[in-house]
Amino acid sequence: MHRSRVYAVLIDAPRDEAARAVAFWSAALGVTARPLPAAPQYTRLHQALPGVNTAVQAVDDAPRMHLDIETDDIDAETARLVALGAEQVSQWQECRTLRVPGGHLVCVLPVESDAETFRAQANVWP
Repeated sequence: MHRSRVYAVLIDAPRDEAARAVAFWSAALGVTARPLPAAPQYTRLHQALPGVNTAVQAVDDAPRMHLDIETDDIDAETARLVALGAEQVSQWQECRTLRVPGGHLVCVLPVESDAETFRAQANVWP
């Protein structure tokens, strides 16, 4: 048995367009943009989607949006999503990147939220 939940929605913007993307999304959604000092490629869009972290991520790739799914068992969650039709395309440290049916990306990562939030909001999988 393991648990997982959507942790974040990321708006991936090419590095040279990231500042403009942050300005657009923060104005469009009426929220404050806050850079994350520990991870400078991310700028959080505070309370854009209440209960879900939302950020613009500067990437060296094409623009897109993707979900981060946090889990207490990365192998089990990856296997569950692969069984549903996803394909693992890369791995960075513990995080796994999957391409899901329809072509979108999903990242599976260790639990990032506080224990109480994770316990209260995560789905339980057999």
